[in-house]
Amino acid sequence: MKPDDTAEHNVLISSNLSDNQQRIAKVFANCIDIKYVVYRYGPELIHTALVVHCETLTQDKKLNYLKSALQDLTAHEVGAATAISPEEVINFFGQHGVSTHSADIIEQFDQAVKNVLNGYVVIFLDQWNKALSFHSLYVESRTVSESVNEPVVKGPHDSTVEDLKKNIGLLRARLKTSDFKIEMFIAGKKTNAEVAFGYLEEAVDPEMLAEFKRRIEKVKKEEILETSFIEELIEDSTYSPFPQYRYTERPDVAVAALLDGKIIVMVSGTPSVMICPGLFVEFFSSSEDYYQRTVFASLVRLMRLVAFFLALALPSIYIALSTFHPELIPTVLLLAIKDTREGIPFPAFVEALIMVFFFEILREAGIRLPRPVGSAVSIVGALVIGQAAIQAKIASPIMVIVVALTGIASFSLPQYTLTVALRTMQFPLMALAASLGGFGLMIGFLLTLLHLTCLRSLGQPYLSTLAPLRPKQLRDVFIRAPLKILLRSPRNRYLHKKPGE
Repeated sequence: MKPDDTAEHNVLISSNLSDNQQRIAKVFANCIDIKYVVYRYGPELIHTALVVHCETLTQDKKLNYLKSALQDLTAHEVGAATAISPEEVINFFGQHGVSTHSADIIEQFDQAVKNVLNGYVVIFLDQWNKALSFHSLYVESRTVSESVNEPVVKGPHDSTVEDLKKNIGLLRARLKTSDFKIEMFIAGKKTNAEVAFGYLEEAVDPEMLAEFKRRIEKVKKEEILETSFIEELIEDSTYSPFPQYRYTERPDVAVAALLDGKIIVMVSGTPSVMICPGLFVEFFSSSEDYYQRTVFASLVRLMRLVAFFLALALPSIYIALSTFHPELIPTVLLLAIKDTREGIPFPAFVEALIMVFFFEILREAGIRLPRPVGSAVSIVGALVIGQAAIQAKIASPIMVIVVALTGIASFSLPQYTLTVALRTMQFPLMALAASLGGFGLMIGFLLTLLHLTCLRSLGQPYLSTLAPLRPKQLRDVFIRAPLKILLRSPRNRYLHKKPGE
C-alpha cells in the first residue's frame, strides 16, 4: 500500500468535504484496506462527516468507541431542537481542542495522508478546513520473551521486540534517570521508519555525540528497514571485515552500554539494538560475565581469547607446519599425521579449502532451514560428510579435526558479527600460509594488526584500552575484576574524568 507519488505537498485541507473526499480517494486509489465511512448529522441530517482509516492498522475496539462518540455528538431525532450544527462543532474544537491525548487537529492534507498510514483515524467535517486525527494503531507483535540469540544461565531473560515503544520502556524501567535522553526522527519518504537513539547525558563524550549526530543526518533521507542499514551508512570503514558496532537484544546489555558512555540506536520493526562505538575488546565480553563469580568469568573470558585465535588461524597454522615446517611438529605426531595423509590426492591447502568451504555450507544450511530440521541437518551432515570424506581419501582425519575445532571455537564467541569476520579472514590467511609458510602467516598477522590499529569506530580507536593503553581499564578486558572494584571505578572514561585529563 503506497500513496500516490503525485499527491501535492503542503496543500491545506479544504472546507469543501467533496474536494477532500476526491483527493483522499485519488491518493489511496487501489488500496483495498483504506476504508471510508460517511456520517450525517444536524437538522434533518443534512451535514456530513467523512471518516478515513486503514483497517489493517487500526484497532476495531478503538474504532467502535469513536463511532459511538460521533453518534452521541449528533442528534438522535431528526429536526430536534438540540440538533448540533457544523458551526457549533467547529467552534467547539477550535476553542477547546480535543479531549484525548491521542488526538489532534491537523491542517495539512499530506499530514492527514501520513496519519492514515500510521494507524490514525482521520475525520473530515463539512464546512471546516481542518480535520480530527485519533490514534488507533494496532498491529500484532511479539510479546517480551527470552532472547534467542543471546541466551544466558544467570541474569535477566527478557529481550527486545519489534515494537519501538516497548523497547524504550524496557530501557526506562532499568535506567530511571532524567539523564537518559532519547531522540527520535522519521527516516525515508516511503517507509517512514521511526529511528530512535539514546545516550546518558553525563556519561557520553560530547565530541563523540556531536560526530554521531552529524553522521545520522544522512540516514534521514534513506529508506530504513533494519538497524544494520544505519550501521553501513555511518560506519568509518565500509570494507573492513571487522564489525565496528555491536548488536544486542538484551535490555540489560543496552543499559550497561549506556552507563559506559555508549550511544544506542533502535528502529521500529526490528528488535536489534545497535551499540556504538563498538571496540575490539568489547566483542569478547558477555552480559553473563557480570552475573558469574569473578574467577569463573575471568576463566571463560580467557577461553574466548584462545578460541578467537583458534578460529582465526588454526587451519592456516596447520597448513604452514605440515607444508613448510614439519620439523616443528613432534616426531610422534608428525608420523601420525603422515600416516593419516597417505593416499590423499590434494595438498594441505586444497584439502583445508574444501573442508572449510563445505563446513561453511553446512553452517548456512543449519541457519536457513526450519529450526526443527536445521540442527539435525548440520550435525548429521557434518558426521556423514566427514566420515565419507575420510573413507574416500578426500580428506585426512587430522584435517577434519582441525576444521571441526575451528568451527567450535568460532561458536564460543558471544558476538556473531565477530564470528563472520573470522570466517572471512580464514581464507586469505590460509593462502598466505600455503604460499610462504610461517613467514606468510606472520605477514598476515601483521597486516591484520596494522588494519586494527588504523580502524576507528565512530572516530574512536578500535583498539582502545589496548592502544592507546589505559592500564586502569584492563581490569575488565582479559579478566573481569571483582564487582566491588568495577563498581567503585566505572569503566567509562568520561563519567568521572578529571579536569585536564
